[in-house]
Formats: sequence, structure tokens, C-alpha cells
Amino acid sequence: MSREFISSGNELVAHAAIDAGCKFFGGYPITPSSEVAHEMSVLLPRENGSFIQMEDEIGGISVALGASMSGAKSMTATSGPGISLKAEQIGLGFMAEVPLVIVNVMRGGPSTGLPTRVAQGDVAQAAHPTHGDYQSIALCPGSLEEAYTETVRAFNLAEKYMTPVFLLLDETLGHMHGRAVVPDLEEIQKSIVNRKVFSGDKSAYKPYDVKEDEPAVLNPFFQGYRYHVTGLHHGPTGFPTEDAVLSQKLIDRLFNKILSKKSDIVTYEEYKLEDAEILLIAYGSTSRSAKEAVDRLREEGIKVGLFRPITLWPSPKEELAKLGARFNKILVAELNKGQYVKEVEHSMKKEVALLAKANGRPLSPMEIANKIKEL
Repeated sequence: MSREFISSGNELVAHAAIDAGCKFFGGYPITPSSEVAHEMSVLLPRENGSFIQMEDEIGGISVALGASMSGAKSMTATSGPGISLKAEQIGLGFMAEVPLVIVNVMRGGPSTGLPTRVAQGDVAQAAHPTHGDYQSIALCPGSLEEAYTETVRAFNLAEKYMTPVFLLLDETLGHMHGRAVVPDLEEIQKSIVNRKVFSGDKSAYKPYDVKEDEPAVLNPFFQGYRYHVTGLHHGPTGFPTEDAVLSQKLIDRLFNKILSKKSDIVTYEEYKLEDAEILLIAYGSTSRSAKEAVDRLREEGIKVGLFRPITLWPSPKEELAKLGARFNKILVAELNKGQYVKEVEHSMKKEVALLAKANGRPLSPMEIANKIKEL
């Protein structure tokens, strides 16, 4: 069974968040993400949820983190400049292990950039949105349907691994309006993941006393479980520490809880790669032009295939390495000056060709096809 929406990408994110169990949205309007907040302001009250528009981006993520600490599935949405403002509190989310979905509908930058134009300039930022050592999860939908399904997956991953999760749309996908066929609500509800809770003796509760590859178990506030939430390095109960062994163990675990579960987190699509002689790599809305370029080139007898990472971070390193060993002609197409191509080259241990654009306009199938013909 399936359902049909006639909607934009941004609005589908909001509907998916509700279906995933989101009960709180805190944020601040910013182009081109504002429709996410607007739709949440309509949908959440109907579901006994709470919506609040704060005075700025910092307040928006602060209340969203607070709601999550209280046990509510929580979301905020913004664009690149907003991520820059939220950076300090994003770090708190990583360190304290507070689940949160952060939607970034990318636009041109840096600074104010091109507010109403498309870009994929926040890809590197999503890997390292704040200072320090941690592992980020960033999902990048490539269609209206995935704007919905990847939002649901973002909530599941946030709850499962107790961490902020980025959902990277871009202006094209966020404002694209059309027909989307998504899974039936009953099917979605079967897939929903909720965070673990400790139900034992309250005096024995130690939220950060978990195995080296597991996330913390943070019970909701106001239920009598005593622990500390801090941005400082901390021990088993969350209280700050400068102990060298505990500090190293904490940061190692923030890495291990993500990297040891890559098979559960990393997703990608392969399109007409079976007999391909040339490899094209693209993601997000650019992958739509890339698929059409592949089809056009094959009509001319040029065997091209597409690899589309859906999980950008952690990256599909192993898959990229295998493709690097198989193909000699490789092109990465992205709407920036070359942010993901660095990860591709690092994984493949070789240089690849790049088609880059950062003027706020999308890459057309013809541009991609012509660049491939130059290889």
C-alpha cells in the first residue's frame, strides 16, 4: 500500500516528521527552508505537539534540544547561515548525545550568499558543523519521495544512535512541487525507532555507562532519574571530568557508536552501473540531471553509470574504493567548488574529474553529458 501527496519537498519533510512521531519544532524562518516551519506550525497542534518560533536560530535549536531532553522527538530547520549560528548548540547535541533532526535546505554561500538560489555548499559543513571530535550523520534525499522517507529515517537514526542527524535538501528539492508516492502510514509506523530507556533501580542509573560502541541511554527529564547534561567531558553519570582515561573513552565511543554501525546507516543508489565504462557520481537534486544525462549518453552508445550516495556522512568509503578500482574515467558533479569530490578522491586514492558550479543555478543534463564526453 502507498499514499500520494501533491506537495513540495519542504512540506513533505514536515508530513514525514509528524508520521515519524515528531512532537516538537523549534526554529526561525529562513529562505529556502521556511515552508518546513510553516507546515509544522499547522500540523503539530493537530497531533498534540508544540511549535515555537524563537527570536533567532540559536534560540530555535536550544528549545529543540530541551524538548528532546524531555523525551519528545524534536526537529529544527534552517539553511546554511542558520547552521553557522546553531553550531555551538549542535556541539552540545553531539557531546551530550541528544537526538535531534536538523533540516538544512541548502542555498548559496558563504555568509548571506544567494538566499533564493540552489547550492550544495554545506556538504563539508554537515560533516564538521562544529568544533571538536565526533562523527556526523547526514542524509541527502534526491527526490520528493525521499524527502519524505529520508526524514523518517533521520528520526530513526537520531533516536537509535542518540545524536543530531542532518537532513540535507537544497533549494531545488525543497521548492520542487509535484506528485510523490510514499509508503502507507501503517508501514511507516512498523519501522519507527524510539530511544531506549532505563527502567531499573533509579539509584543505579548511569546514562553514559554503556559499551564502547553504544549510545548513551538518556531517560526523559522529570521522571526522577538523576543525571547531568553538559558540554564538558563527562563520566558515567554525566558529571564533568578531566580524567584522561574517561575523556578518551568518551570521544572514542562517540566515534565507535557511528562507525561500527555503518552498514545500518550508509545507503546509496547504483544506476546502470552493471556494464558501465564511465562512472558519474552525483547526489541530491543534481542526481536528477545526472540520471537524465546517463540516459541520453547511452542512447548515443556511451556507457555511463551513476553512483548516488544518499548517506553523505559517514560516507560510503568502501563502495567508493571498489568503484575507484573498477573505473578509470570518473566524474563528480556537484553544486559547489568541490566539497564531496575530496571524499571521493580520498576513498578511491586517485584523482577524478569534477564538474562544479557555484552560481546558484542547477547543473543541466546537457552540461553533465558534455563534460563526460570530454573524459
